[in-house]
Amino acid sequence: QVHVEDSGGGSVQAGDSLRLSCTTSGRTFSEFAMGWFRQAPGKEREFVAAISWSSGSIYYSDSVKGRFVITRDNLKNTVYLQMNSLKPVDTAVYFCAVQINPSAYVTTIEAMTIARYDYWGQGTQVIVSS
Repeated sequence: QVHVEDSGGGSVQAGDSLRLSCTTSGRTFSEFAMGWFRQAPGKEREFVAAISWSSGSIYYSDSVKGRFVITRDNLKNTVYLQMNSLKPVDTAVYFCAVQINPSAYVTTIEAMTIARYDYWGQGTQVIVSS
């Protein structure tokens, strides 16, 4: 069993930055690819960003590319999502997700498919006001 704890959300103004964090426990962090997803009110959960255990594969959705940065610290069992130039459309609950995948590189399908992830955090709310 893997415990996933995501945090760092809040209420900000458009143009501000936030950094989300996600920490796991219960299994070796370097066995995981990690992803961030988000779900806005009335909408389906959507992919935001993902990173393989080696950081050799990194993916972003088109809507956040160039504004968000995903990184990980394998010694701290933590993945981060630095969100810059936030927009009101970024308002959502953000979820951290764990994919048990020891490959140094992951494919686009593996990274972006919700069903490929094995464990999820409880979500952290991000509200961006105009």
